[in-house]
Amino acid sequence: MEFFRIKRDIPFMRHALVLNAISALTFLAAVFFLFSRGLHLSVEFTGGTLMEVSYSQAADLNAMRATIDRLGFKDVQVQNFGTAREVLIRLPAIKGQTSAQQSDQVMAALKQADASAQLRRTEFVGPQVGDELAADGLKALAFVVVGIMIYLAIRFEWKFAVAAIIANLHDVIIILGFFAFFQWEFSLAVLAAVLAVLGYSVNESVVIFDRIRENFRRYRKMNSVQIIDNAITSTISRTIITHGSTQLVVLSMLIFGGATLHYFALALTIGILFGIYSSVFVAAAIAMWLGIRREDLIKAGGSKKDGDPNDPNSGAVV
Repeated sequence: MEFFRIKRDIPFMRHALVLNAISALTFLAAVFFLFSRGLHLSVEFTGGTLMEVSYSQAADLNAMRATIDRLGFKDVQVQNFGTAREVLIRLPAIKGQTSAQQSDQVMAALKQADASAQLRRTEFVGPQVGDELAADGLKALAFVVVGIMIYLAIRFEWKFAVAAIIANLHDVIIILGFFAFFQWEFSLAVLAAVLAVLGYSVNESVVIFDRIRENFRRYRKMNSVQIIDNAITSTISRTIITHGSTQLVVLSMLIFGGATLHYFALALTIGILFGIYSSVFVAAAIAMWLGIRREDLIKAGGSKKDGDPNDPNSGAVV
């Protein structure tokens, strides 16, 4: 399915050097903010108090957040748990206050606002648990990166594997840089979004790489730069359909999902936008600079048919 077909190839690689220089500056800025400001970690990573509160009717989460904010607690997570009447509250650890003191203070304010509020359970999530979650998150990220590299090296060629991983890590670091610069809360949901962006971004890279390999088989007279430009141009319609429909869903979560899904959807939005950019201008350009050749992708005895890049019937099918 295509909305349109571009008859002339767009010279994307002509601007690759300038755009990758901008990417490098953006990447370095993200790294700088990560080291200078650091991530604003949520209760899951830093430790704090976990409360489960029930109501006789559907809870007003916004009113609960306002009530807790008036007590002086910052970065409190309030979300439904199971049903609309069950609410999960995460409070950050505060020096000089125990978990019991925090929960008593919060429950007193909630009962004053709604007498039907009842405390079902309260738990203290210690810093040790937070350290374990952070370590497990980094392990998950490392496993995803290694798995993607192995997959691409087997399916295509090691140059494509290196190019795709650099592009994907570029997306991840920039997402983290945004969260560090604006000091948005980094929670387990955001970590899940970052891992999802890794897989989503590599999908776009695989589509372009697959078209590059197909073009090397079809167009024997085109050089590598022309092959890459044709591959990107011929997949633009597919990119608009796929990423446009995905972005509509993510924007719906961002606008209507409330505070619980806000940063999750925000991380996905940034990741999708930069994922499109990096697949075209970072991954493809790095593969070009690494010297990807027809011989790297086509085994002996492959197709030797010529094709006209301007003939709509001679190109690969999206």
